[in-house]
Amino acid sequence: MSIKTSLSVLASSVIIASCSSLDVNHADGREPALIPQEFFNGKLCADGVVRDRSGAAIRHFNAVLYGSWNDLGEGTLDEVFYFYDEPGASPVEETRVWTFSPVTTEEGTALQASAGDVPEPTLMRWAGNAISMSYTLRYGEPGDTIDLHMDDWMFQVADGVVVNETRMSKFGLHVGQILLVMRKVPESHSCL
Repeated sequence: MSIKTSLSVLASSVIIASCSSLDVNHADGREPALIPQEFFNGKLCADGVVRDRSGAAIRHFNAVLYGSWNDLGEGTLDEVFYFYDEPGASPVEETRVWTFSPVTTEEGTALQASAGDVPEPTLMRWAGNAISMSYTLRYGEPGDTIDLHMDDWMFQVADGVVVNETRMSKFGLHVGQILLVMRKVPESHSCL
């Protein structure tokens, strides 16, 4: 197969994949309902893995999240991740702070979501037991970063328990995946 033919097939695959994206409304009516202002309020624990494009787990992590909301419906979610890259090594700590503001779109109510390592604000949409966000994550240290497209899906599978799958891509090509479980916990609970 020639390089020109290979590039045409690759471009077609990327276009088809982008056209077939799932809409969050497919989950409308599914229970238990996942409402961001309720689930992301208070303390949460998360545990997960990062997989490379072949599916191999290359990192695992624990996280502590704190969410809060004001009377205007604006929210903050503080995330502290502890990544374990090498057996026996100390964890690598990474933080992110999301801010949320309510907005009205043609599809209905959504939240505009912003974070320091997300160069452009994105929309968080939800229906039934699902939340969807699609955004660019600028990962790495200043002067040595990579922009990854994140296609983020969350599903509440039981009261206070959410499964999160994030597909990562670069230039339209799949490069990895993050799988994690988040659960609401009392303030006194230790996540680590």
